[in-house]
Amino acid sequence: MRIMHVPLRSPTAGFLRRRSSLPIWADLAWRVALVFGLLGLVLLIHWIGRDGLRDNLDNNISFVDVLYFTTVTIMTVGYGDIVPVSPEARLFEAVLVTPIRLFVWLIFLGTAYHLFFRNILYRWRMARIQADLHNHIVVTGFGTSGSEAVRELLARGVDAREIVVIDPSERALAQAEDLGCNVMCGDSTRDKTLKDVAIHRARTLIVSAGRDDTSILITLTARHLAPRLPISIVVRNEDNELPARQAGATTVINPVSFAGLLLAGSTSGRHLADYMADLAASGGRVKLNERFVLPEEIGKPLSAIATGIGVRIYREDRPVGFQDEGAQKLQTGDMIIEIVDEVPAESPDPA
Repeated sequence: MRIMHVPLRSPTAGFLRRRSSLPIWADLAWRVALVFGLLGLVLLIHWIGRDGLRDNLDNNISFVDVLYFTTVTIMTVGYGDIVPVSPEARLFEAVLVTPIRLFVWLIFLGTAYHLFFRNILYRWRMARIQADLHNHIVVTGFGTSGSEAVRELLARGVDAREIVVIDPSERALAQAEDLGCNVMCGDSTRDKTLKDVAIHRARTLIVSAGRDDTSILITLTARHLAPRLPISIVVRNEDNELPARQAGATTVINPVSFAGLLLAGSTSGRHLADYMADLAASGGRVKLNERFVLPEEIGKPLSAIATGIGVRIYREDRPVGFQDEGAQKLQTGDMIIEIVDEVPAESPDPA
């Protein structure tokens, strides 16, 4: 089985991130306001305490003198050797020269930021996001299947902040980030990448890497890191369904086979495919829901449930159809599959 590793060249590769809640113009305005706020605070303090200042030129402290002294103090330059003596020269220093000095400092600070401080910032933000990741959904691969899965989850009411998307392509991640998801540029076949998204605390993992061999390797990696994690994997080749299950996948989906089932079903009735799609989509008139049996339902037949139409029971991971004898008496721990008008926000806890 040949695995292709994509080289990570993005400057943010390996960092878990999330789109900022502030638009760019608001973030810039906040920074500018902070700078002027700090300047204004220092200026106010100097003006109130101007009796403690002395002008060696005329011993008279004007507002322009205070403004000049504030800018010089903040920049820590220009003490004593060469000084502007006229109000016009000092105003020129304060209004024009100081912004130029700030611009030069920003060049040096920007270089330091790119070389050093940005990594610290990214790691700090990554640690904050990681601390919030509990019972989340990890999606590896944001291609056609992965992106559709994420959009369907969002349509079903899942909070975008509960979804983490891993992909080696920054272009794909930009789309996921626009949806509000947490994103990471990385290789999902590596232990470190999955550990960085707190795979051991995840609710489920969706694997859609685009290649069956890569998807199976991701499944193997995730399974040894999180032995009880539900893993859903997409495979394109029918021969890879068994290896995917052996790798630890709990659900294996073959879109080609599913499309074939829809096509075959449509030959028996033109509405069958529409109804199956209606069940699967969030915007359908009916939906499939999975939940544990309620305490008051224990002992009753599956047909007697009041929340929907029961179609199947999973008892100790063994499927029991509504037509089977086992469906005539619900038991503690049964997982019910039902057709409902609207999927509840939270499934009831087991008895």
